[in-house]
Amino acid sequence: MLRQNQRFLTQIYVLFDAVGMIVAFLAAYWIKFESGWLPGTEALSFSSYLLWGLVYAILAVLVGYSAGLYKPRRRTKLSTDVWKLGQVHLLSFVGLLSFLYFAKEIHVSREFLGIFLGLNLTVLSVYRIAVKMTLFRLRRAGYNKKYLLILGAGSVGRNFYKSLLQYPELGYEVFGFLDDNLTEHPPTGLPMPPIHGGLDRLDELLRKHTIDEVIIALPLAAHEKFAEIIETCDNAGAKTLIIPDYFDLLPARPYFDNFAGIPLINVRDIPLDELGNRLLKRAFDIVFSIAAIIVTSPIMLIAAIGIKLTSPGPVIFKQERMGLDRRTFVMYKFRTMHVSDQNTADTQWTVENDPRRTKFGAFLRRTSIDELPQFFNVLKGDMSVVGPRPERPYFVEQFKDEIPKYMVKHHVRPGITGWAQTNGLRGDTSIQDRINHDLYYLENWSFMFDLKIIILTILRGFVNRNAY
Repeated sequence: MLRQNQRFLTQIYVLFDAVGMIVAFLAAYWIKFESGWLPGTEALSFSSYLLWGLVYAILAVLVGYSAGLYKPRRRTKLSTDVWKLGQVHLLSFVGLLSFLYFAKEIHVSREFLGIFLGLNLTVLSVYRIAVKMTLFRLRRAGYNKKYLLILGAGSVGRNFYKSLLQYPELGYEVFGFLDDNLTEHPPTGLPMPPIHGGLDRLDELLRKHTIDEVIIALPLAAHEKFAEIIETCDNAGAKTLIIPDYFDLLPARPYFDNFAGIPLINVRDIPLDELGNRLLKRAFDIVFSIAAIIVTSPIMLIAAIGIKLTSPGPVIFKQERMGLDRRTFVMYKFRTMHVSDQNTADTQWTVENDPRRTKFGAFLRRTSIDELPQFFNVLKGDMSVVGPRPERPYFVEQFKDEIPKYMVKHHVRPGITGWAQTNGLRGDTSIQDRINHDLYYLENWSFMFDLKIIILTILRGFVNRNAY
């Protein structure tokens, strides 16, 4: 049997979350109504506030369950835990506001709600961080360990073991290997756990030793043995995990789909393939781009006047780019260079101290003001506020053969800013690194991730030293 009862641990997490929310509620109530630090009178009784606090706590637990907040967290990163926690409680807070609206409860203090949300996120984040860091230290010291048995001592199994050594804080220890074809390890340059024999010893080892999880790292040719292996592990109460022999072809989070009653591995699952996500992103794009155009209209007017006064030619530069589903569109930018033939503009990179730039144009590029007309592209539906940057078709034809998975980014609308740009990958930087960031964005998209990228774009500024 497994040494830890996951249901019990989940209940403990829920209990401590509830305690943390109550502590945050009491602290917020004291700060607002008892401390004398803030002006105002108590329009509702303490019991009314307590009732809505309980509604919030129940809502947060339900949302947390549906969002996977209480799933086993041993393998997740600390930052992922905190980010998931923030998403759950922001969504729960919006739900609470909805309940207050439908209940026509207008006397709840807005200051109290703001203080409660801030304290709630702080208390629960600190508590989660403290638990995670404590467990990390205990596991590094040899406590709270889980023991693994790896089936397959070939390259897949050995690479998994070497990767596992880089994360001692996870608290996993490899008991050894089982393999029908290898009696000793090929040279690897580091000590490896022993091979205890062939696969026929699996049941014996599971009964004699404490093994929590069995990792199947066998080649595809051995797939006929999987059913018997899984049944043996189930009978012994050990979890079974399979590393596909083709794992290097899969994304970080492969998605299991179902087609005609047959389970399939979706090699490129993209959250924005779902209609609801696309509609949410498109609605946000429309609202945000209209607001951005209104707010930046004085800046765009000054830029247009500056371009007209400093160089002859049109204010807006139009250029063909490749976007969603590999379809081309005309992208708008403020003109930053002297007028030249279109072929030159479409087939040449801009470089540092590019002689084609105007002095005013160099300023516009450095401050990203030249990108502002692209909000009209967003309104048209050619682009999104957040997404991979679009490229000229001439360079797409080059990169699609030179850069692995380059064309995958065209599964979504290109963006004005993106995950690559917020990480400094703009202008004369690695195309491969940009694509890696774009793929991460595609596979991990969420509305909150888009907001994070927008906030990072604002906080890190629009000035970029690689924008020539």
